Amino acid sequence: MAENEPQAALYQHADPLDALNRSLPLERKLLAIHEALSAEFEFIHRISVAAYDTATDLLKTFLASSPGRNDLVRYEARLSESPSLAEILRTGRSRVVEDLDIFRSGRHTHTQIIAQEGFRASYTVPMHLDGSFWGFIFFNSRARGVFAPPVLKTVDVYAHLISAIVTTEMLAVRILAAAVKTAHDLVHYRDPETGTHIDRVARYARLIAQHLAATGAADLDDAVIERIFEFAPLHDLGKLALPDRILLKPGLLSDAEREEMKQHTVRGREMIDSIAHNFGLEQLDGLDLLRHIAESHHETMDGRGYPHGLHDGQIPIESRIVAVADVFDALTSFRPYKPSWSNAEAYAWLRKLARSKFDEDCVEALAFNANKVQEIQAQFREPEAPTSASDAIGSGG
Repeated sequence: MAENEPQAALYQHADPLDALNRSLPLERKLLAIHEALSAEFEFIHRISVAAYDTATDLLKTFLASSPGRNDLVRYEARLSESPSLAEILRTGRSRVVEDLDIFRSGRHTHTQIIAQEGFRASYTVPMHLDGSFWGFIFFNSRARGVFAPPVLKTVDVYAHLISAIVTTEMLAVRILAAAVKTAHDLVHYRDPETGTHIDRVARYARLIAQHLAATGAADLDDAVIERIFEFAPLHDLGKLALPDRILLKPGLLSDAEREEMKQHTVRGREMIDSIAHNFGLEQLDGLDLLRHIAESHHETMDGRGYPHGLHDGQIPIESRIVAVADVFDALTSFRPYKPSWSNAEAYAWLRKLARSKFDEDCVEALAFNANKVQEIQAQFREPEAPTSASDAIGSGG
C-alpha cells in the first residue's frame, strides 16, 4: 500500500453486522442478521426464535424478523404435542423441510399460519445452553427446495450467531433474575412464601400481557412479554430491607407500620439498581421493566397508591399487569388470617375496584382466560403453609 494513500481509503468497508456491537434491542440485532443473510440468500424470508419453558413444556414465540405480515406472534404450544419438533430433539439433528406441504394436514395453529403466509420450505435448528435445550431457530422461505447443502453450510453459521446473540441476551436476563431471586429468597427465610405463589404470579402476568397484546390494548411484543414473565415474581424484593417487627408481625399492621411497609417498593428499586451495577448489567434491554415492577406494583389508577401517587397511564403497564396478577393470587390462596376465595369471588372483587384501583383491561384479560388460570392453579397448587400478615391485602404489602 502506498504511503501517500489517503487515510480514508483504509475505512471503506461497512460492517453489515455492526448492530451486534451496539446496545440495541434483540429484534434490531436479529433484523441486522436477517439483512446480512438475505444479501446472500434472498429466498430466506423469515427468521424466528421460539423459547422453551421446561416447567410447562411450552414453546413460546419470542423473536421474529419478517417483512410485512407476521401473524405468528404471542403464540405458545406444548412441545410434547408437536411430534415433528420433538423428533428434532430425539435425533439431535437440525431439520430440513424442502416442501411444507407434507404438514398441510396439521391442525396446529402455527402450522396453519405458516401455510397461510405462503412459506413453503423451512430449516429448524435447536438451541442449547450448556447442553440444555431452550428453544428453536426457524428459517422459512416462500420457495420450495432451497435449503441445499451448500446453503445450509452458510445458514448454520448464521444460526450459531443468532443462538449466541439471543443466548447471551437471555443469559444476562436470567443472571439478573437469578441474582434478584437469590436476594428475594433471603426474604422468605424470614417471611415464608411458597414457590408456587411466584410460579402462579409469573404465569398470570404472562396471560394478561399476552391478552393485552392480542387485543391491541397494549403494545407488547413477545420479548417484552417474556421479560414480564421472568421479572413478575421479583416484585417484592424490597421486603428484604424490612425489619422483623414489620415483616413477621402476626397481626395487622398499625398505620405507622404500614407506612414503613410501603418503603419496600423504593428499596426494591434501589436493590435492583445495585445488583445490575454489580453484575455489569446496567445496559440490559428490559431492565426498566424490572425496576418498574418492583417500584410501582402498588400504584393505583386513582393516584392513591404508593410510593409516588402515580395514576392511570403514568403507571407502567408491566406494573399494572403484575398488580392484578399478585392480588388475584393473594385472594385465591389460603392464608392463616383468611380462607381462600373462589376465582369467581376474586374476579368480582377485582372488577369492583377496576378503574379506581386496578387497570380494567388487565382485570378483564385475566378473567377472559379463566380456563387457563385454572390450569395454572392445578399445576402449581399451593400447600397450606403458614404465611405472615405482611402479605395481607389490607396490610399494603
